[in-house]
Amino acid sequence: MEPPPGLFPEETWPDYAAPIVRKKTDADAWESVLASFSMVPKRTIPPGTRYYPTANARVETIGKLSSFARFWKSCQLALIPATAFFEPNYESGKAVRWKIGLPGGEPFAIAGLWRAWPDGGVSFTMPTVNADHHPLMQRFHKPGDEKRSVVLLPRAEWGDWLGCSDPEQARTFLRLYPADLLVAEPAPLPPRTRKPAEDAEGE
Repeated sequence: MEPPPGLFPEETWPDYAAPIVRKKTDADAWESVLASFSMVPKRTIPPGTRYYPTANARVETIGKLSSFARFWKSCQLALIPATAFFEPNYESGKAVRWKIGLPGGEPFAIAGLWRAWPDGGVSFTMPTVNADHHPLMQRFHKPGDEKRSVVLLPRAEWGDWLGCSDPEQARTFLRLYPADLLVAEPAPLPPRTRKPAEDAEGE
C-alpha cells in the first residue's frame, strides 16, 4: 500500500520527515512511524545554542556522545526504508551528486537509531562506518576526508536487528555492504528541488 501523497517528501534531508520501522515497546510486532531525520532536530535546540549535525552517528562514538549514547545503550534501533541514498563524488574536481542503491531500484533498509521527544515527536539518525577501503564508498566525500558509509542491512537480518537488546551485539550488524551488490551513478538534483546548504547528500 502506498502512503498518502504529501505525508513526507520523496527525498529526505536533515530535519525532514521520513518513515522508520521500529519494534513496538510492548510486543514483538513492528510499527512504522513518521520521524524527523536528525537525532536532535533544529526545532529542539534552544536559541543561542551551537548546532551540531546529528543526521549521522559514527559507530566509534555512538555509545559515548550525549546525542546518541542513551538511546544506543537502550537499543532503540530502527529500519529506514529506502530505494537509494546519495553522496557527493569529487573525482571531477567538484561535487557531483551520486545515487547509490541496489540493482533495479529494489527497496532496502538502512540501519537507524531513534528517540522520542516530550511533545510526542520521534527523530532518528543513521550510524556510519569507516569506508576508506571499500571499493565503492571510498569514492565519495571531499578529498582528504575520512570516507564513511551508512549501513545497509540484509533482509534476513531485519528482525534480529530490531530485536537486539545488547548494544555490543548491535555493533556486529554495522558493517559495509558488499560493493558488488550495489549500483551507483551520477544523479543531479531534479529541477526545483531545494538543496539544503550542507553537502550534496541525502537519503
